[in-house]
Amino acid sequence: MKYLLPLIVLALLVSACNPSENKKTLAEQNPPAEGFDLVGSDPAAVELADSIMHAMGGRENWDNTRFISWNFFGRRDLTWDKQTGRVRIVSQPDSTIYLVNVNTGAGRVRIKETEITEPDSLKKLLDKAKSIWINDSYWLVMPFKIKDSGVTIKYMGEDSLAGQRYNSLVLTFQEVGVTPQNKYKLYVDKKEKLVRHWAYYSNATQDTANFVRAWDNYQKYGNILLSGDRTDGGGPKSVKVDESLPDALFTEF
Repeated sequence: MKYLLPLIVLALLVSACNPSENKKTLAEQNPPAEGFDLVGSDPAAVELADSIMHAMGGRENWDNTRFISWNFFGRRDLTWDKQTGRVRIVSQPDSTIYLVNVNTGAGRVRIKETEITEPDSLKKLLDKAKSIWINDSYWLVMPFKIKDSGVTIKYMGEDSLAGQRYNSLVLTFQEVGVTPQNKYKLYVDKKEKLVRHWAYYSNATQDTANFVRAWDNYQKYGNILLSGDRTDGGGPKSVKVDESLPDALFTEF
């Protein structure tokens, strides 16, 4: 009996340290957002979405990423505090700085050297700022948002593009975002599970895409992968991920 107890303890320790027994499935690691259309989405599409999230660094690393900064098409610079919803947008063409919390709608706006304080004008500008953030951030972090609220996904089988074979995934939307009538088709690398191209349809009923663009040049930022400075010259540039930034960046012009 005196030899049996140490063996039992050792067996329990080995079991507790066995990663195969404690490892969650990709689906368990990447639960859908509340409101994701799980019923309308097919299992193959959900499995592919979870594989994409895993390839990009995983849900935990995405959730723990704090500050993301980027330039959008050379027109504006954005800095996003994911944890609080605060966003700073500096729009070069119209010399406007937006400081908006996309969760609450509160914020400040300055056009050239003048801060806008009239309530109705300020609200319109802050609503515009949120729409800018929705659009510009989607161009950067869309692969992390495939199982978001209001999204339906369908696996469309294999498809060819530029001489390569990809798994294809279609996203449609239900009363979310500023353009819920849109549709996106993603071309996913069969081996690496990374989105390599995306096709945009201004209306989900369309058969022909408005454009098909590259989603490439992945780099590791913090603990996640992001696609910036793409080979087609469009989309997000000068991408950065930070663990900390001055609070004044989101409160002062």
